[in-house]
Amino acid sequence: MKHTISLSLTLGAFWLLNSDHNTPLILSLGVVSVAFVIYLTHRMDVVDHESQPVHLTAKLPGYYVWLGKEIILANISVVKHVWLGNQTISPTLATLVASQETDMGRVIYATSITLTPGTVAVDLAGDQIIVHALLRENIEALEAGEMDRRVKLLEDSCL
Repeated sequence: MKHTISLSLTLGAFWLLNSDHNTPLILSLGVVSVAFVIYLTHRMDVVDHESQPVHLTAKLPGYYVWLGKEIILANISVVKHVWLGNQTISPTLATLVASQETDMGRVIYATSITLTPGTVAVDLAGDQIIVHALLRENIEALEAGEMDRRVKLLEDSCL
């Protein structure tokens, strides 16, 4: 039930943010649309802890702040190495072992790697993530495990 309420609130907020009109007709059409989507998702049986991760709500803002800082720092590094030229880059492909226990945790980890400029999660199979990095130091930072640890803490909040 909490997943359905969360989905309804998310869809309603999304509707309001994208609609610049607040007339009774538009608002009622929004309510009907949200109700129809909720009905369809229940018929499809897709509303669960993965489609609507309510359990991540408390720790997600802190993770987003940390990830945003990492994205900014990685952008600065990539720009610096682009300006310095090809001799400063060291493209590297490595396989990392993810410590997350759930599929959602591993996907959050792989997506976080890809969101960080200079690194791309090429493949995710089981607990193995193949990562391509613009610089060898990016792989070393991932091997140090800070991102893995933070995603694991985020995941542990939902277990």
